[in-house]
Amino acid sequence: MSMKLFDEIPTQRPTTPLLDTLDTPAGLREMTLAQRRQVADELRAYLLYSVGVSGGHFGAGLGVVELTVALHRALETPHDRLLWDVGHQAYPHKILTGRREALLGIRQYGGLAAFPRREESEFDTFGVGHSSTSISAALGMALSARTKGEQRRVCAVIGDGALTAGMAFEALAHAGHVKANLLVVLNDNEMSISENVGGMASYLTRILTSKPYAAMRENSKRVLSHLPGALEFARRTEEHVKGMISPATLFEEMGFNYIGPIDGHDLAALDQALELLRDQEGPQFLHVRTRKGRGFRPAESDPIGFHAITKLERTPPTPPRVDDITPPDSSLRPKPRSDDSMRPTPRSDDAMRPKPRKYCNVFGDWLCDMAAADARLIGITPAMREGSDLIRFSQTYPERYYDVAIAEQHAVTLAAGMACEAMKPVVAIYSTFLQRGYDQLIHDVAVQHLDVTFAIDRAGLVGEDGPTHHGALDLSFLRCVPGLIVLAPADEAECRAMLSTAYAHDGPAAVRYPRGTGPGSEIPADLEARIPLGKAEIRRERQDDDASRDGPRIALLAFGSLNTPAAEVAATLNATHLNMRSVKPLDGEAVLAAAREHDLVVTLEENVVAGGAGSGVNELLAAAGVQVALLNLGIPDAFVEHGKPAELLRDCGLDAEGIERAIRRRLSSLTE
Repeated sequence: MSMKLFDEIPTQRPTTPLLDTLDTPAGLREMTLAQRRQVADELRAYLLYSVGVSGGHFGAGLGVVELTVALHRALETPHDRLLWDVGHQAYPHKILTGRREALLGIRQYGGLAAFPRREESEFDTFGVGHSSTSISAALGMALSARTKGEQRRVCAVIGDGALTAGMAFEALAHAGHVKANLLVVLNDNEMSISENVGGMASYLTRILTSKPYAAMRENSKRVLSHLPGALEFARRTEEHVKGMISPATLFEEMGFNYIGPIDGHDLAALDQALELLRDQEGPQFLHVRTRKGRGFRPAESDPIGFHAITKLERTPPTPPRVDDITPPDSSLRPKPRSDDSMRPTPRSDDAMRPKPRKYCNVFGDWLCDMAAADARLIGITPAMREGSDLIRFSQTYPERYYDVAIAEQHAVTLAAGMACEAMKPVVAIYSTFLQRGYDQLIHDVAVQHLDVTFAIDRAGLVGEDGPTHHGALDLSFLRCVPGLIVLAPADEAECRAMLSTAYAHDGPAAVRYPRGTGPGSEIPADLEARIPLGKAEIRRERQDDDASRDGPRIALLAFGSLNTPAAEVAATLNATHLNMRSVKPLDGEAVLAAAREHDLVVTLEENVVAGGAGSGVNELLAAAGVQVALLNLGIPDAFVEHGKPAELLRDCGLDAEGIERAIRRRLSSLTE
């Protein structure tokens, strides 16, 4: 049956009798092949009409109409998880999942989001917008299903443009290694927004059709034809060489069972392939060839120009607001993360650890203890098992431990996918390496307010490894992320308590702690010790005795590791000392009280001054209209070289002597 072709965008709503019966994709599973082909034609017509009303992406969507129909027939969505990479191609998916009329207001205020969004529909299993995240998130969902013993299929649809990103290959390599039940569908239309660029996009065509390859092939056959048995050897060698550079071998060497390429516009072929792959064990890879803009002749001729269009100039119908859309079956939504059904009884025989202890050891012990108390906990690290002290955890809970290799981007989005399935992932990562996963932290975790805990080791000046390894920037780049909790412990006891606090928080949270040992505090054995979010601790108050009553009133607001020198300086200068504990949210009451009751407020942090915790204090005071003399002390606006941490802190003026000197200098300037 031939596909219906269009030369113009319909200006009147097309007649779509079969499509109109589909409020959910379940109806597709009851239709004949002929009926589903009719649905595809109606879906393409409605997509053209709706984008003419609202504007938006439609070239990619036109290319996956048949694939979308086939996937929703083969998978029992939303129980089975279907993820669309980027989301430019997800308009047909939205039409088939209860948002047909709402599509007329897509990307408009109060209307549908431009991309899949978890809050919008139970069929949108993962929020997207940036490319190349789908395989990582889908793998997280597949591994979560394995951990919980759930029978659930997971499928990621990714384009050949998105597949050129390294993150996608990080996920493919990991999926093959852990042998997850995951289906990856490569939508190969030889396009992204512009022509694909890079070796992955062109190497097959370049090699297999090149003149040198053809000449070599013929010349070798001519020469070897005179030698007994050599021609058969040459044939086998040629097949081996072709195998090494074919898509099948590429993905099968990564651990996937590869099928394709098949015609992505042939519903019968898609049905057959998906039925074959959907119930197979292990990683599966389906390669489909599609044409961007398929069915709309102008878009087929100019896929770049028709990647997206503005709405046509006419009076559109009034679309319903997203708030007015009732999901077809809200009972199909994943259970909320507050479900404690997987919690066993906490372990009670934890002995007190010797002190002083390295912060990474405090984390390693906490992780094992919390894993014993909560079966939902998953530990993830990008090749930092030893450095982050995950050795005991990896041995005790191998089924809940994932070392993803040097793949920070994948590590973060893998955690996001797990959090979507009500698991409780903890990402153990160095501060300097979290920089490599920053987009994923924002786009995949924070935007979706997912329950991921980040244990950030090596924060501050790490020592001999120098400027490439110092964790000098994390407070600045974390503090600006909406909805992210950021905590900084002053000692080992607070580190354990803050990890429990961050883990209990329903949303993204980070605990950043330094390299090496703490000051030697007594570490609580249980997991109930927590800190109140956004509440500072008063460690010392200024003493107004006769000898010092007339001296300047100084308040030290210390974050994290600099509480140790702050205590010494506070005693010397008779200053108030606050352990701020929480970088975000700040304790606004404590900051305002310190400003109103003192002549000078000093902030201390082992982070760059620019945009750091001190900047947060300044912003809070400015917003409240409170004026007070301020001194922000931290790492200077420079890349600090290597050396022992004590030496580097001294050179940055962040030891007790340097802090006191800076304060006296600031006080002197106030009296001039």
